[in-house]
Amino acid sequence: MASRIRLEDRECPLSTTVQHVGEWWTLLILHDAFDGYTRFDQFQESLGISSSMLTTRLKTLVADGLLERRPYQTNPVRHEYVLTELGRSLRPVVVALAAWGNSRLAPAERSMILIDAHSGEEVEPVVVDAKTGRRLDDSDTYVFTAGPAASAAMRHRYAERPTTPLPRAGTEQP
Repeated sequence: MASRIRLEDRECPLSTTVQHVGEWWTLLILHDAFDGYTRFDQFQESLGISSSMLTTRLKTLVADGLLERRPYQTNPVRHEYVLTELGRSLRPVVVALAAWGNSRLAPAERSMILIDAHSGEEVEPVVVDAKTGRRLDDSDTYVFTAGPAASAAMRHRYAERPTTPLPRAGTEQP
């Protein structure tokens, strides 16, 4: 089966990340893992996913190094699936996706929110630059460009970037 990503995107961090976590069930399994689920039956009950689909997704998450399979019982042998350091590093991505989804809903329509565990106060996740603390959601100020390891195709992609800024949401277009 042919790959669905373009040749020049094979080095793109967004494309390669989506290969690992861009599937519906994978994100939901990771979300459950962040909530403390570790056992096959817990994931299956929480998600209502078929055994074969869950088995496939867990194997992929283990092979990708996001979960570790560990025995927790010997007779019969049973395994749990524990987030690795690499898997835990995806939590901000899942938090950002959930925050984006919630931002499109009225507060009363949100079925899941992020809170400070100590104060119980709802928090509003944003992605910021670690050096400056500035929000990164302004695509006029922060843009992608080819990095030091970029191929000729990637360099060409960014050399040909449109110079006209994208219209902001809620503004009229000509």
